[in-house]
Amino acid sequence: MLEKVLPHAMLKAKPNLESRIRTLKRDWAIVYNILSGKDNSGFSWDEHRQLVIAEDVVWNSYISVRIISSLYYFVLTKLISNMDSS
Repeated sequence: MLEKVLPHAMLKAKPNLESRIRTLKRDWAIVYNILSGKDNSGFSWDEHRQLVIAEDVVWNSYISVRIISSLYYFVLTKLISNMDSS
């Protein structure tokens, strides 16, 4: 099916899907820890504003360790917000 939709992409379904599933599991573990309040490393969920909150020091430390952009933060909070409204 992948070959039909993207004939010249040379993607193999199994390794690409497995990689994506690993990424989603890792991201979900982060979200779960934030929502459950355990091992959240300074992050927490603001029920009133419906977003993840953290002190600037905590967030900057997280970015420097993970080497991600602040855009990831907005994607993560949007994901949590959408899950909460379901």
